[in-house]
Amino acid sequence: MRINLTKKDIINAIYMQIGFSKQITENLIEEFFAIIVSNLRNNRPVKISKFGTFLIRSKKSRIGRNPKTRELKEISGRDVVLFKPSKEFKELLNYNKKNAT
Repeated sequence: MRINLTKKDIINAIYMQIGFSKQITENLIEEFFAIIVSNLRNNRPVKISKFGTFLIRSKKSRIGRNPKTRELKEISGRDVVLFKPSKEFKELLNYNKKNAT
């Protein structure tokens, strides 16, 4: 039993629903991801209506500890991607839970 949804799974699902060739579908998905990455690299948030917003947040460097050796080490500062789901997306995820009660 596979747990992860892969890019290949997404391509196959869109291919089956829309009927474009797999190559065209793969190009569409690749371009979609490239647009998101390009905007995030340029420090522009990506807001997808009724889905959510992708943001970049800068983390400062900090001191961390190796849990095995207990050795202190500096963790360098870096940018991380945050995803904030929209209100509609949250409601879709919790729809069955609301109606079960």
